Amino acid sequence: MGAGAGCGRLNPVEGVMAETAKAKREMTFFLAGPEQAALRAMASRVPGWLNPNHFTMLGVAGAVGCGVGYALSSFDPDWLWLASFMLVVNWFGDSLDGTLARVRKAERPRYGYYIDHVVDAFATAAIGVGLGLSPYVRLDIALFLVLVYLTLSINVYLESAVFGVFKIAYGRVGPTEARLLLILVNAVLWLSSTLLPGMGNEVRFVANAVVAIASLGMFGMLVIRFGKNLHKLSREEPRKKWRDRHKWRAEEEARKRDDKDDKDD
Repeated sequence: MGAGAGCGRLNPVEGVMAETAKAKREMTFFLAGPEQAALRAMASRVPGWLNPNHFTMLGVAGAVGCGVGYALSSFDPDWLWLASFMLVVNWFGDSLDGTLARVRKAERPRYGYYIDHVVDAFATAAIGVGLGLSPYVRLDIALFLVLVYLTLSINVYLESAVFGVFKIAYGRVGPTEARLLLILVNAVLWLSSTLLPGMGNEVRFVANAVVAIASLGMFGMLVIRFGKNLHKLSREEPRKKWRDRHKWRAEEEARKRDDKDDKDD
């Protein structure tokens, strides 16, 4: 590799990745405004010896702790409170790492984009598997929820590459609202297990139904957004008619013949 390879121009693939990492962030979920204001205020008070990577690791620890809390709720429903608390820890670390980098003007767009999404995928799996190991939700239904959520995330990443906009929410629901809904569900499960100890089967049935319906609803949102994206792209890049492609091929062949004749002359 030449000496200038590391400092020359980006190749096309690297160029697309660089533009994707710098895609405009579009926050449309309910709590976006107050959340961003709170995060900026907290980031401005973070001690200098802490950096964004510390908060990324904190977010991972929160996700793993949440999964552990769900799994341990098989022994005692009080562990659901640990799951809820660790969801807050996950939000704090996951949300503050990027905000801290932006407040300090220390962004690393491609590095941050890559590590953030790998970590998010792991965190989603950790929480989902823990939920499936709890006594409330079947593992197959919990894994289906994880699959749908990760597919929604992949669609967001592809949109940022294709449209140059990183739209993290579906409708008015984003990751923060999803965490709050989980905390609410945890509280309901704890109350049901504590106040209605003889109705465990009914509680499990309702919990599985809620998770299954939520998964199907998320899948429906994905289908709708996928359709809108295809419609938009089909307008921006209309499909060529067959005769147009045939005409183009004939023109290419004629050009090649002309080039060959010029060389012969």
